[in-house]
Amino acid sequence: MVCPVLLIAVAAWAAAQVLKLLIATAVYRKFDITYLTTGGGMPSSHSALVCAAAVSCGMSAGFDSPVFAVAAVVAFIVMYDAAHVRRETGEQAKVLNYILRNWEEFKPEDFERDLKELIGHTPLQVAVGAVLGIGVGLLGGYIAFGF
Repeated sequence: MVCPVLLIAVAAWAAAQVLKLLIATAVYRKFDITYLTTGGGMPSSHSALVCAAAVSCGMSAGFDSPVFAVAAVVAFIVMYDAAHVRRETGEQAKVLNYILRNWEEFKPEDFERDLKELIGHTPLQVAVGAVLGIGVGLLGGYIAFGF
């Protein structure tokens, strides 16, 4: 049998990806199925996944357990990375893509593809993903562990 904590975390990730698709469709008025598997965007599926895992670990093993502590630390590391390191990489990709499009000697066709700009998250996207993950974690914990 699959661990309920894993199922809850995956459910939070899936919910975030579906929401990402719906939000992108509403904002850009274009349906793009790749939002179901892409990183970046609103909400952060990384944040939803790790927060749901941490909350459901806490509900399963106790919020004073080492298991919850490790899950919470991992969640904070992932969210920091999403909001800072990966976001900065995306900002750098925007600048590089602009240079490549406007560089007189070289044309964008000289390169295989644009760099991916939607890599990281804004703090709001991370926060919304975290809230989604905590909500799914609580709901799944109540269902799985009978709280």
